[in-house]
Amino acid sequence: VISPETGEILGPNQDGEICVKGPLATAKTIDSDGWLHTGDIGHYDEDEHFFIIYFVFRTALQVPPAELEALLISHPNVDDVAVIGVPDLEAGELPKAFVVRRGSVTSEEIMEFVAKRVIPQKKLRGGVEFIDQIPKSPSGKILRRVLRNRETERLNTAKL
Repeated sequence: VISPETGEILGPNQDGEICVKGPLATAKTIDSDGWLHTGDIGHYDEDEHFFIIYFVFRTALQVPPAELEALLISHPNVDDVAVIGVPDLEAGELPKAFVVRRGSVTSEEIMEFVAKRVIPQKKLRGGVEFIDQIPKSPSGKILRRVLRNRETERLNTAKL
């Protein structure tokens, strides 16, 4: 079991990516250190029994916005939040949070808060943007299309 962040070998009961190494692993899927990355998140115990806790399909992994929103709203300096997927060439989409902050908190602090509590593929790799108000319908539903349009405009402006 390997840490996705550092590449170091983890010990028993530490969650990380399950990787295999050896002559049966095909050359096309082996990295420069000799590991075959399965993409699955799990750990092994003291008796070397493996436990897969999350199957990862890199480009097909769906990150439910509500899951990240529930986590983010638990932060003491987050007043309201909405999460959308932003385009990414490799992953297809990455989660980005629009945050109404309470007090002073940085985007780095928000990203670290999430990173400590989710698997690597659910980190806010799309970033964090602070806004004054989350756009909502009269019934209180988040208007994600408004945020997507805002993001599209930002990306189009950045390309100019």
